[in-house]
Amino acid sequence: MKITYTLDELSQTAQHIITYSKHKTLLFDAEMGVGKTTLIKEICKQLGVCDNISSPTYSLVNEYKGEENTIYHFDFYRIQDEEEAYDIGFEEYLDTNAWIFIEWPEKISNLLPENSVKIKIELLDDGKRVLFLG
Repeated sequence: MKITYTLDELSQTAQHIITYSKHKTLLFDAEMGVGKTTLIKEICKQLGVCDNISSPTYSLVNEYKGEENTIYHFDFYRIQDEEEAYDIGFEEYLDTNAWIFIEWPEKISNLLPENSVKIKIELLDDGKRVLFLG
């Protein structure tokens, strides 16, 4: 699925992702500054998170409580190798029924579950984003 959106359409875009994702593990692939965390914040909001949602760049993972589910938000931008993901018990998070959002999934490519949804976001020249959900 391909979605072109503006930041004003972020709510609808997040709802499409929730509705059409076949799995609860979402892999966000985009360049720095394109809006991965902004989109994740909106998805969390729609899943009922009332907490302050921020990027876990330094902590590697943030946990949020939604209306019906726990949500784990990972940011692997700063890790040097997959061993760091092992050290925080990444594989144990995958064994839960939680929503799992992963920024910079290419840093842990050997650890990613097959049952995941890839979300590629590109910034267009006019400021819109194009998102590929698959």
